[in-house]
Amino acid sequence: MTVPRLRQLVIAANSLETADAVREVLGLGEPFPDPGVGEFGLVNAVFALGDQFLEVIVPVTEKAPGRRFIDRFGEGGYMVIFQTDDIAALRARVDAMPVRRVWNIDLPDISASHLHPADLGGAIVSVDEPRPAGSWRWGGPDWRDNAVPGKFTGAVLESPDPEALSQRWAMMLGMTADRQRLFLADAMIEFREGAADKLVEFGIHVPETKKALARAEKLGLAVEGKSVDVAGVRLNLG
Repeated sequence: MTVPRLRQLVIAANSLETADAVREVLGLGEPFPDPGVGEFGLVNAVFALGDQFLEVIVPVTEKAPGRRFIDRFGEGGYMVIFQTDDIAALRARVDAMPVRRVWNIDLPDISASHLHPADLGGAIVSVDEPRPAGSWRWGGPDWRDNAVPGKFTGAVLESPDPEALSQRWAMMLGMTADRQRLFLADAMIEFREGAADKLVEFGIHVPETKKALARAEKLGLAVEGKSVDVAGVRLNLG
């Protein structure tokens, strides 16, 4: 098995106005509204950043898991989606931990499993195996046409016990944590001490960072150094 990739990061918000703000700040292209998320009581917007994806989900039913998340924690980082080339091995590994798989799908072009955040900690995690490897069903049929230059550089999770959280995530992915960090094929996941298990920061590289920060200030968003706070998530553009 090759080292997993970070393929998609997700923000849970109360309104798709958050998607509009993220699009404006980062200079993103046309989003894909995935009708499939209706199964989870959501509407969404999925933006292509290179061949990775930034998603904003908005709960539209009271029983939606996203609604429960926001009611408990507020808007914020909701989900991390990794790409693997061996979903069968991943499923066997998490079943043995044990970590519950709360949703599974096997389609001709992709297989995926969502893992229960109460078991794993930090966020909902999905691990997906697209076929072919460069494809991505969740980005919509036209994602390549709508993609803009850029990439994720990583993500940060906080926890009262970041060492234990990093070890669980590493075991799930079949990796070894290095000083509370996971070095993926294209990004780094870092685990820091905090009051609660939470996905708090997305590392993003975009061209013309200064212009992105200026757009954020114009929208009235909190800007500190090269970081922008949007719906409970810090976007680190450094």
